[in-house]
Amino acid sequence: MQRDGMKDLLWFVAVARERSFTKAAAKLGTSQSTLSSTIKELEARLGVRLLTRTTRSVAPTEAGERLFQSLVPRFEQIEADLASLVAFRNKPSGTVRITLSDHALQTTVWPKLQPVLSDYP
Repeated sequence: MQRDGMKDLLWFVAVARERSFTKAAAKLGTSQSTLSSTIKELEARLGVRLLTRTTRSVAPTEAGERLFQSLVPRFEQIEADLASLVAFRNKPSGTVRITLSDHALQTTVWPKLQPVLSDYP
């Protein structure tokens, strides 16, 4: 699948969830025609129809429902994993190396460094 494949799958999930190109396009911040074209291209690449379209409704086909049920928990897990990374945003990380004499370490640096080490081993 090409680079835009993930976006196409996310857009498919939005349409399948909303059961409307218009509502999904509004939520995604794109035009209905762009969204429709993207889904048609996805269906062409996969070689299977994912959505049944009528003038009044959109519904997943059997293949579309299967794909939808498979994708939703995976995307939810990815979102949860990304949200958990926020904990690392403001936390210092990495290794600090200090070259100094034993006397400077014991008298100056170690007394200042010791309280910090409990929070940042």
